[in-house]
Amino acid sequence: MTKSDFYRELYELYGTVTRARGCFLYTKKGIRITDLYQEGGRAILGWEGGSAFTHFKNVLSRGQTGSFITEDMNHPSRLERAVSELTEAERCVFAFSDRMTALKAGLSLAPQTTSFYKPWAEGQKINQVDAAVIIPPLPWTDTIYLLAVKKSILPAEVHGSIKLPFALETAITRSVYNLIAELSERQEKDFFIYDPVLTKYWERQGPYLYPKVPSEKYDDFVLHCLKLGIAISPDYKAFSIVPYGADRGVFTKLKNSPFAY
Repeated sequence: MTKSDFYRELYELYGTVTRARGCFLYTKKGIRITDLYQEGGRAILGWEGGSAFTHFKNVLSRGQTGSFITEDMNHPSRLERAVSELTEAERCVFAFSDRMTALKAGLSLAPQTTSFYKPWAEGQKINQVDAAVIIPPLPWTDTIYLLAVKKSILPAEVHGSIKLPFALETAITRSVYNLIAELSERQEKDFFIYDPVLTKYWERQGPYLYPKVPSEKYDDFVLHCLKLGIAISPDYKAFSIVPYGADRGVFTKLKNSPFAY
């Protein structure tokens, strides 16, 4: 199921989304949807964006929206400093408008040590990865991918990268710092509490859920969950995410109305 088809089904069932907060979507028909899709991980810190959107608005209010230089070019950008802290290695950061271009750029620089960064992923040693593709933890940036490259392997240029508008770069930078602050807050104990229901349908690795439901039945499972007020990843090959902070009761309907596969 495509992302567009998924959101169309959500609209047909519940009307427009009128508000989004934390891991919940609130719809025009007064139904609260528990969001396990979380825009592919971009809303993993919550849909409201927190201080990242505040920083975005502050930059806009200063009129820093032109193509003029907004930071000292002789020093690492704020985004590079944030990503270097996140990945525990000194890095340069490049932005791309699609996933595959970012991945190919990383593989061209570090064929053996390029990977996607996933916060709270078990066994991940991101400081040992030479090129890391990072999805910004900021809702709404669904066409932005970051490539964090260790400065020790940096070439003269990286093909396919784009320049981010300064206001957007500022918001993404703040979202990275927000993620750093949250990394020590969310722990395994916050993820496994939902296992009695979720592990029947997914294999869980940290907060990430990989489907056990067969691929040929997955679209039906997506619709089954949506009718029970649960939004999961519409893409069989992509993970869903444990809804951090939600009461375990949000899965009562799924427990009482199991999906047969």
